[in-house]
Amino acid sequence: MGISEDLKQSNFQSESQKAIVNAIYTGNWIVQQQQELLKPFGLTVQQYNVLRILKGQQGNPMTVLAITERMLDKMSNASRLVDKLVEKNLVLRRECPKDRRAVDILILPAGLDLLIQVDQVQKDWGKHFDALGVKKLEEMNQILDEFRTVFSHN
Repeated sequence: MGISEDLKQSNFQSESQKAIVNAIYTGNWIVQQQQELLKPFGLTVQQYNVLRILKGQQGNPMTVLAITERMLDKMSNASRLVDKLVEKNLVLRRECPKDRRAVDILILPAGLDLLIQVDQVQKDWGKHFDALGVKKLEEMNQILDEFRTVFSHN
């Protein structure tokens, strides 16, 4: 019996308890799916996140601290992730011309090219969500946003 069947048949003390377990399970499941999707490209989920953040800068550099602030996984070591991406020749680490104590991070053309390939695979994978329909997806997004908002005010 899989976890989804367990969720249906378990005797949770409340719907909120069931929702917590379901959210954790679903989040972990999505991360595992993403890990498998990114494996052929030699990327981790966190490295992919860094590349997407840098791509969004449209050629403007970022500091490691700024990358960390925008990352989905706040527990990741952004400096180590950048080092790995530098080794793969996907990003450039350089001294900031305005402040020699600071370090700028820039995405390289190879990083942008890799993102184009990954984004196509991501787009194909994301079509599974389309099966839910726009209305359900809007409701899901609203519920997830409200959930985080409730917790951020406590």
